[in-house]
Amino acid sequence: MKVPVYDLEGKVCEEIDFPKVFNVPIRVDIIRRDLLSALTARIQPQGRDPMAGKRTTAESWGVGYGVARVPRIKGSSRAAFAPMTVKGRRAHPPVVDKVIHEEINKKERQLAILSAIASTAKRELVEARGHRIEKVPSIPLIVVDDIIQLEKTKDVREVFKRLGLWEDVERAKKGIKIRAGKGKMRGRRYKKPKSVLIVIPQAAPIIKAARNLPGVDIVTVDQLSTMHLAPGGHSGRLTLWTKSAITLLEEKYKERLDQVLFEIT
Repeated sequence: MKVPVYDLEGKVCEEIDFPKVFNVPIRVDIIRRDLLSALTARIQPQGRDPMAGKRTTAESWGVGYGVARVPRIKGSSRAAFAPMTVKGRRAHPPVVDKVIHEEINKKERQLAILSAIASTAKRELVEARGHRIEKVPSIPLIVVDDIIQLEKTKDVREVFKRLGLWEDVERAKKGIKIRAGKGKMRGRRYKKPKSVLIVIPQAAPIIKAARNLPGVDIVTVDQLSTMHLAPGGHSGRLTLWTKSAITLLEEKYKERLDQVLFEIT
């Protein structure tokens, strides 16, 4: 089976063998587990000072005084130390020992990434995510390496229009909403839909040229993860692959890829 490679004019310039990486079985459960692992790895363990609320002379008076037996500061009748008192200790403070990070095996992570990559080659999954791909000529969409040398946003926009991707960028722009709740005050005022993901072999001028387009992400093969390929755990993101990125990808995961494909044959 062959797959077309498009030039910057949106025309087929050559055909290559269908990349093996797109034949990997799609495991939604593994993808979501890897995504959970990546998200929880960002969370900083939270704890409290063991002596918080306990630096006081408060002791209970005991019985026989006609008052509650809560600890009271020496020389005063003011209650302290107990959880329900002003500036008292917390009843159940968070501890750093709590297991927050979802651990995942190396081979599981590799399978999750390969599975997420394969899902980008399924037109029905890409449509199910809500992407506008009526004018996209081919899924998966592979483009010549010349695209990574684009330096201006208007040039990227023109290429997107020729490849039928611009409608999805406009969909993402229309979908930008102001977040409900207090997150507006905490540096995440807007909710932005995801649009096209551009996978490139190494850092290139297109990173600056395309980064301001609504919903568009640019990532190198080394940085590629399920967070890019399956945002929110929903696989099938609309992805633009460069020809050399596909080659690098199959070289990077060659051993694991061969193992997975051998197991299904």
